[in-house]
Amino acid sequence: MAFSPPPAAPGRRLPPMRWLSNIRLPQSDPAAGHGQRWRVGLDGQHQIAVVEPLPPGSCATGENWQGDWLSPAGVDLQINGGLGLAFPELTPADLPQLLELLELLWRDGVEAICPTLVTCGIAELRQALAVLREAREQHRSGRCQLLGAHLEGPFLARGRRGAHPEQHLAQPGLEALAERISGFEEEIDLVTLAPELEGAGAVIEALRQRGIVVSLGHSEASEAQAERAFAAGVGMLTHCFNAMAGLHHRAPGPVAAAALRGNVALGLIADGVHVAPSMAVLLQRLAPRQLVLVSDALAPYGLGDGLHRWDDRVLIVEQGSCRLEDGTLAGVTLPLLETACRLALWSGEAEPAIAAATLHPRRLLGDERPIEQQLLGLPLAETLRWSGEAGNLRWQRAA
Repeated sequence: MAFSPPPAAPGRRLPPMRWLSNIRLPQSDPAAGHGQRWRVGLDGQHQIAVVEPLPPGSCATGENWQGDWLSPAGVDLQINGGLGLAFPELTPADLPQLLELLELLWRDGVEAICPTLVTCGIAELRQALAVLREAREQHRSGRCQLLGAHLEGPFLARGRRGAHPEQHLAQPGLEALAERISGFEEEIDLVTLAPELEGAGAVIEALRQRGIVVSLGHSEASEAQAERAFAAGVGMLTHCFNAMAGLHHRAPGPVAAAALRGNVALGLIADGVHVAPSMAVLLQRLAPRQLVLVSDALAPYGLGDGLHRWDDRVLIVEQGSCRLEDGTLAGVTLPLLETACRLALWSGEAEPAIAAATLHPRRLLGDERPIEQQLLGLPLAETLRWSGEAGNLRWQRAA
């Protein structure tokens, strides 16, 4: 239905609306609205007041966007730090640098993050959660928003721990969970664990009762174990293919179980190193609505290549990839939206890559509104304009 503005009060003229036209909106469902063009009306405060489809064959009126995409900004559900800060090591003295990092993330097109706390000591974890709480209270325009934290560990399989320090891994249990999150339950959005571990079932149930998303990761789970975890409420895979069994024709593993289930988010690091481009494209084509791009950026995000510190270890950063001295792949330093551009290049499809970095993370955290409703009320400057075709996808803040 076309938008009908409210009638003007007698003797009062409504301010003219600025119109943007010939716009594409990325859709979670690639079959929905394919090829549809839209127009957007901005009120006097440059906020989006109208989003309506253009009738087929109609001429563009207002500013012609030439088919560029309009989307909300990015949401990163897995990012471990930046500008030299590792989130699990935060102290009150780090608050100014943390706020600076949030400004960098905003400039990189990211509206909100789940700050990710990898396996660490209990005291360190609780201190970091307290610092994040203080930073969250200081949110303002021009800074990336801090959502609830993502606890990646400590309930992980030792054989799939990757770069997580073994001495801080723990057996799942309600007491162990309370030691870590008591008093911070409302400030945690996501927990990664290995659901096959003894005691994990009770932890999953407790987390789901609190509305916390549980993700399978750093896990030895088989296909059958993964299916049971999804039935119990696990709603995501943490960095698909990494720190879990891959796809095998006789042992399909958790990735196959999640893709077939259809409602489990598939976290993907699309840097071309953690997962080969061909496998990233295959995953997208298997389950386009489920794909959620994450950066998995570490403390050197925003810094240059070279040697960097991570707790008492050395990180070697080369061309955006981070490895420990023994060669263990630890993470990346690429911005989230760069991974969307890479996935679009590999797949030849821009729309699902944009959706995976902007719409799908929101849906996992509970915002299931269609994109046209998500855009209403947003200042245009807080949205993203994507231009170029898939082979040269690029973004900028809309204006």
